[in-house]
Amino acid sequence: MMQRWTLVLAMLASAAAAEPATVRVNSFPNAKALPLHAGVAQGIFAKHGLALQLSFTENSTKQREGLAAGEFDVVHSAVDNAVAMVETAKKDVVIVTGGDSGMNEFFVQADVRSFADLRGRKLVVDAPNTAYAIQAKKILLKHGLKDGTDYTVVPVGRGELRLKAMAGNRDYAAAVLNLPFTIQAEQLGMKSLGNTVDILGPYQANGAYALRAWVGSHGPLLERYIAAYVESLRWVRRLENETECVTILMDKLKIDRDVAERTYRLLVDPVRGFTPDAAFDTEGFRNLLALRAEIEGGSAPQPEKYLDLSYYRRAIGTLGK
Repeated sequence: MMQRWTLVLAMLASAAAAEPATVRVNSFPNAKALPLHAGVAQGIFAKHGLALQLSFTENSTKQREGLAAGEFDVVHSAVDNAVAMVETAKKDVVIVTGGDSGMNEFFVQADVRSFADLRGRKLVVDAPNTAYAIQAKKILLKHGLKDGTDYTVVPVGRGELRLKAMAGNRDYAAAVLNLPFTIQAEQLGMKSLGNTVDILGPYQANGAYALRAWVGSHGPLLERYIAAYVESLRWVRRLENETECVTILMDKLKIDRDVAERTYRLLVDPVRGFTPDAAFDTEGFRNLLALRAEIEGGSAPQPEKYLDLSYYRRAIGTLGK
């Protein structure tokens, strides 16, 4: 009897060990979420013993508040939001991966011929004091336009909502947009005044970050998550998977095939698309900190204050080339 009971316990322990670990991940519902969707669909996260509880945010303010409240474990979005959480909300947040340089363009209504035409108009943003809103303010400042004096900032939320606002109200004259919304804006007759990296220089945009306390108590789990994410990203960037990626984009973003195909090609562009292996761009991050200090005030801290890439390095070490 004792031997049988021991066997039952061993079987239960083995079954428990096989149960995938849940990681609660929050992101924006745009094209840059493709590796998350693909990793789930291809069983890559499951292969690493993970079950993704994936949710999407309306805007970065709600996303930051949700992370601070412990509603998510890992967040993928512009890492300037992590800096804002540390400096403004006084939350101990740490950035653990890179992702891309933004894939952002400064879009305007069809009647806008130059940045000067934005005087007296409205700029729509996600949140007014982080990330791409700061990029937009700096671009306008370079062209002699000051926030609150020469134009008005209107926070409306994520890229999809910024495009919707511009499509519904021509008084909303400009916004920074990324994929697939840049393509859709172009189809609506709006036009780009330039890529933000071309205008402002290198920029560390999207990345993954989490509360430092969670990271400290879930190190091995985080490493498995990063390894699975990078493997999913590698799968997305392999051109032989284009058809499946386009299908995912069409399904998840509710866009037509032409937009999805153009979006995919831009996502995997070696210069403007996803950064290979979600590597972190230190130069781009230094520029981010300097830009934030210029627009929001204060001095630019050292990048190390916000980073812990040791989990990333260990995760990459578990993956083959």
